[in-house]
Formats: sequence, C-alpha cells, structure tokens
Amino acid sequence: MYAIIKCGGKQYKVSEGDILDIDYTGKAAKETLEITDVLAINNGELKTGAAVANAKVEAVVVLDGTGVNRAKKVIIYKKRRRKDSKLKRGFRRSFTKVRITKIAA
Repeated sequence: MYAIIKCGGKQYKVSEGDILDIDYTGKAAKETLEITDVLAINNGELKTGAAVANAKVEAVVVLDGTGVNRAKKVIIYKKRRRKDSKLKRGFRRSFTKVRITKIAA
C-alpha cells in the first residue's frame, strides 16, 4: 500500500515505514504530524479525487529542522563576462526528517 501526498509544495510517494525529508515544520522530535493533502492511495487499486477526500497520513518526527538538520549548501554564482562583476552566494535548506507510521483511507 502506498500513497501520494503533497507537503510543502512537493509531492512524495510514501509507504508505511518510509523516512523522508520534508520542508521545515517547526515540530520537535517524537511529535506526530498529520498530513491531509493526500492525492492518491493504492491498496490493490488506485483511488483518487473524492475517494481520498477524507484520507490522511500520519508521521512521527525523527529529527527536527533546527541546528544540524540542514541540507548541503547550494552555491549560486553569477558572472558577467568582461565586466569584472561576479556574485557568489550560498543557500542551505532546513528540513524535518519524518517516518511514515500510518496511511488511513
């Protein structure tokens, strides 16, 4: 059984027991997180639309997004040729690591 959920503007295909990194939610470790944006559920047959309107996915926070839970730095580098102009910046995304515990249809 798997579900396709929408969380933080991204879509994920999840099953029970999966661990995934979602955008920072502000939840502390071992708190539960309930995701109600379920797009599809497959339990032998695929259900979408009104059939999954009341579906939800429950997850437990494994690591919170403060401190060390940040992704690798993405470097943004812009250079304008022959102008002696360049710009270098970096960005690190904070994330929350969660474990999917239950898919309720």
